[in-house]
Amino acid sequence: MLFMLAIRLQRVGRKNDPSFRVIVADSKLKPKTGNVLEVLGSYNARMGKPIINLDRAKHWMSVGAKASGTVHNLLIDLKAVSGKKINVLGKKTPIVKEVPKEEVKAPAVVEAVAEAPAVAEVAEEVVAEAVAEAPAETPKAE
Repeated sequence: MLFMLAIRLQRVGRKNDPSFRVIVADSKLKPKTGNVLEVLGSYNARMGKPIINLDRAKHWMSVGAKASGTVHNLLIDLKAVSGKKINVLGKKTPIVKEVPKEEVKAPAVVEAVAEAPAVAEVAEEVVAEAVAEAPAETPKAE
C-alpha cells in the first residue's frame, strides 16, 4: 500500500503556548488523527530552535516524503536542506488606495473656472443686446 508521505507539524502545546511535534504521516490524514509513522523531533515556537533528527528526516525525504512549507523552512535553517525558503503566508492582495472625493472634484472645478470667462462674456453680450432692443420706458407722472 503506497502512501503519499508528509513531514509536517503536529500541535501539542497548551492554549497560548504553541509547541509542535515534527512527524511523518500520510498526507491525506489530519495530523491529530494519531496515525503517525515516526516522530522526528519537536519545535517550540516560543523558544525558536527546533530539535529534529536530521538523519531520519533525510531518510524519509529520500524515500519520497514531502516536507510542508514550515518544516522545509526549519530544515533550511538547520542547514539540512539546501535551497530557498518557501513563503508559507501566501500572496497578499494588493491594496488599492481610494482617491479622495476632493481630488475627483478638483479637475471639474478647474474646467468650470476655465469656461466661466467665456460664459461671462456671452452673458454680457446677451444683456447688452437685450438693453439695446428694449424700448426706453418713460416714467409717467401720476
